[in-house]
Amino acid sequence: NSSDLRPSFLLATVPGLEAAQSWLAVLLCCAYLLALTGNAAVLLVVRLEPSLHAPMYLFLCMLAAIDLALSSCTVPRVLSFYWFGSREIGFGACLLQMFLIHSLSAVESTVLLAMAVDRYVAICHPLRHAAVLTNGAAAKIGLAAVARGVLFFLPLPLLLVPLPFCGSRALSHSFCLHQDVMNLACANTTPSVVYGLTAILLVMGLDAVLICLSYLLILRAVLRLAAWRERLKVFSTCIAHICVVLAFYVPLIGLSVVHRFGRDLAPLVRVTMGNIYILVPSVLNPIIYGVRTKQIQRGILSLIHVSDR
Repeated sequence: NSSDLRPSFLLATVPGLEAAQSWLAVLLCCAYLLALTGNAAVLLVVRLEPSLHAPMYLFLCMLAAIDLALSSCTVPRVLSFYWFGSREIGFGACLLQMFLIHSLSAVESTVLLAMAVDRYVAICHPLRHAAVLTNGAAAKIGLAAVARGVLFFLPLPLLLVPLPFCGSRALSHSFCLHQDVMNLACANTTPSVVYGLTAILLVMGLDAVLICLSYLLILRAVLRLAAWRERLKVFSTCIAHICVVLAFYVPLIGLSVVHRFGRDLAPLVRVTMGNIYILVPSVLNPIIYGVRTKQIQRGILSLIHVSDR
């Protein structure tokens, strides 16, 4: 039956809190608006301030654009479910959302790696920084990040298209993820399992290893400096990026652990981890860079003063 191959899925409710979903939606909406405002402010500040047209801030703009896209492809659909009860999501819409979530996450991981390399070159090879990391090079890295995310994660929905879904169609998250949808198929999913794990290891896993390697080299260079005050001053330029890396990878690892080993966990844990994975980086990234970067602070304050006038 062709209808079995093209089912609709049911988004997960918040277990035990179904009656309070409208209030949870208000909190989710506030977090989404904060993410939109913060990331849009970063983009606008860098766009309007010529002194910020440098690779470091171009990477920050890429990060803000990714966070805007990632939150916007999930949160509005979740809000419509919480407020209006439209729990059902079509097969095609689910696969598209799944592809966007995974590919955008891969792009963000690549940009975080590029930012780590930028910090490494700036600290360990400062005289070569301007020549190696130009605006043109940053733009090419951005395009390569997008191509990498699309090429690695486009096969995920394609591998699910021919599978039959003849049992439960209730997802364990409020949006579509590959592992979640794949578990509902009533057929052999070994190719999807193998490819999904391989793609994550070759993209997010490899990026995480290279980011750690970059910071080990940075730490070695910093420890060679004679004065502690100078060491702290140099390493403080990396604090914002380290916080952003943790805000991205900790929820990602937590969600992966929940999927791989947390089958006996309460459904509330899965729903909560999924929402944290989608929203926490988008909300925290502009706040972190706004607090730690004086140029971004001044730009945002100038925007506020202009709007007050």
